[in-house]
Amino acid sequence: MDDRSGNRATGFVRAAVVVAAATMLFSGVWARVDPAGFAEFTNWPNHEHFLHDAGVFQIGIGLMMLCALWWRDVIAVVLAGFLFTNSFHAVNHALDLDLGGKSTDPWLLGAFSLVALAGLVVRLRAVRRRRAAVPGTDETKEAAA
Repeated sequence: MDDRSGNRATGFVRAAVVVAAATMLFSGVWARVDPAGFAEFTNWPNHEHFLHDAGVFQIGIGLMMLCALWWRDVIAVVLAGFLFTNSFHAVNHALDLDLGGKSTDPWLLGAFSLVALAGLVVRLRAVRRRRAAVPGTDETKEAAA
């Protein structure tokens, strides 16, 4: 495969990721903001909290897909995706307390998000240190300046 074919393939893959992420974000925001309208359109039962949950999970998937375009480290992408999704889920449970669940749910979910955040920070620092050790990278040039 020549460079032009490789560039076209890379461009196509990036475009596919952006389009797929946009559909996830659109449907997720719709389910979160207008659960009754989303339920009617998709012919799902109108269970407000579960549609809110489905919405925030869709949003998290869309954001994780976009992260994959910028970060090449799969562990960082997965941790960021979990952090987004689980944090939105925790907020969702806090906002929907009147619809059921336990008052501890948002706090427990939030605690897991903090663990993911700590893991993401440690991972990004490790990736940056590893990159800085490779001659010719931007980080190496900055460190030498």
